[in-house]
Amino acid sequence: MSADSPIFPPANKAGKRVSIALAIAVHLLLAAFLFYGVRWQTKATDVVEVELVRAIVEPAPAPPPVAVPPAPTPAPPAPVAKQEPKPPPPKPDIAIKEKPKPESKPLPPPKAEPKPRVDPFQEQLKRESEQLTQRKQADNAAQELAQLKAAQANSVRNKAIADYLARIRGKIRGNIVVPPEIKGNPEAVFDVTQLPSGEIVTVRLKRSSGHAARDAAIERAILKSNPLPKPEPADLFSRSLELRFRPLDEQ
Repeated sequence: MSADSPIFPPANKAGKRVSIALAIAVHLLLAAFLFYGVRWQTKATDVVEVELVRAIVEPAPAPPPVAVPPAPTPAPPAPVAKQEPKPPPPKPDIAIKEKPKPESKPLPPPKAEPKPRVDPFQEQLKRESEQLTQRKQADNAAQELAQLKAAQANSVRNKAIADYLARIRGKIRGNIVVPPEIKGNPEAVFDVTQLPSGEIVTVRLKRSSGHAARDAAIERAILKSNPLPKPEPADLFSRSLELRFRPLDEQ
């Protein structure tokens, strides 16, 4: 069967063009619709201001006044009979017993606090520190006692030495012949060397009184006092003595 058969009509080229144009137009419309639809959704919504006005309700007209009849005059009250006071009710013979107070329960004893844990090393250090402190206190007390005893012994010794020298000067003063022309109270100092028996070995003038006659008189008196008094106790003996003499001390 050929193409020129009346069963297959010839192709319409104009119809094809129209269908193609319509298809393009539909696609363009669909693209435009999608574009403007998305743009409309993303556009900010305009703010609409609405002003609310309260409706003013006009008051209803007042009703006309109604005439009120005058109130009737009340009748005078009837006299009330005087009532006698009623006697008080008799007291019950049985007194109401008070409810017994609940006995107070003794409070439980306070719980003993747990003892702190003791460190044996720290305890040992503490004991050693206390022992060291006690030893220091004992040493200080012993040192103070020794110093006190030494001071007392020194005081006793100094007093004994002073008494010993006073006895020597007293013996020497008894042998001094003071020259009458000496004025004032000049001091003469002599160094005397002696033996344990009190015998004088040497006499030397250490500082003059300024009067040669007086210095000579004191030296003669020292030699005349030989032997000198012995110390009591004997351990106070000193080989060298320094003796001071003043005229007013001899009176």
